Amino acid sequence: MRLNHFLIVIVLLMNSGLYAQESIENDSTRVDDRFREDQFYLAVTFNLLTNKPEAMEQNGFSGGLHLGFIRDMPINERRNWAIGVGAGLSMNTYNQNLFVGEMPSEETIFRIIDNQIDYDKNWFSTYLVEMPIQLRWRTSTASTYKFWRIYSGLQLGYVYAYKFNFEQEGNQVIQTDVPEFERYRLGLTFSFGYDTFNFFFYYNINSFFSDAVSLEGSPVELNSLKLGLMFYIL
Repeated sequence: MRLNHFLIVIVLLMNSGLYAQESIENDSTRVDDRFREDQFYLAVTFNLLTNKPEAMEQNGFSGGLHLGFIRDMPINERRNWAIGVGAGLSMNTYNQNLFVGEMPSEETIFRIIDNQIDYDKNWFSTYLVEMPIQLRWRTSTASTYKFWRIYSGLQLGYVYAYKFNFEQEGNQVIQTDVPEFERYRLGLTFSFGYDTFNFFFYYNINSFFSDAVSLEGSPVELNSLKLGLMFYIL
């Protein structure tokens, strides 16, 4: 009798183990219906200056590096539409011929460098903290890691550091405190692509300088357009 009881206990334990294993297997294949597309991003861009004064031109390569993280918040049941909010850093360089200097009275000088002046370099760089806000559409599902996407929105930024640099033989002028420079940036963004590789566009709405800046009586309404590749990493 005791042997029969023992065999019954063994069978029950075996059945319990099989059920537990089956439950674990089912859990491992269960689809998460609350998935989000939280992502780290990295972008490299070619930077163009727009709304330039007539005599102003870019020379050499102007580029940017952008990285950060975006939190994804789906807004429909299928979860293919979402709002994305994030934080990131942006580093940009612009090679051009607008000289920014300073007079002894501390008044800022803005002047186009003409072809008669021999110089080696003239550029300005910006370093920003940014907050992208996006409306996001994609074809992703909880079990699909490669999908099409279109993200568009606003990008708020603050320039925490910048530098204007002019170099010629025996002379260098560096400006890091220009009162007319606008630190707050507002831009429109658009990216689309498949899987990790995506095309990226950014247009800066507000000018780099305040309305007080002018050349030959015309205001300098200088904006930037960035074109490049965006890499999203889950």
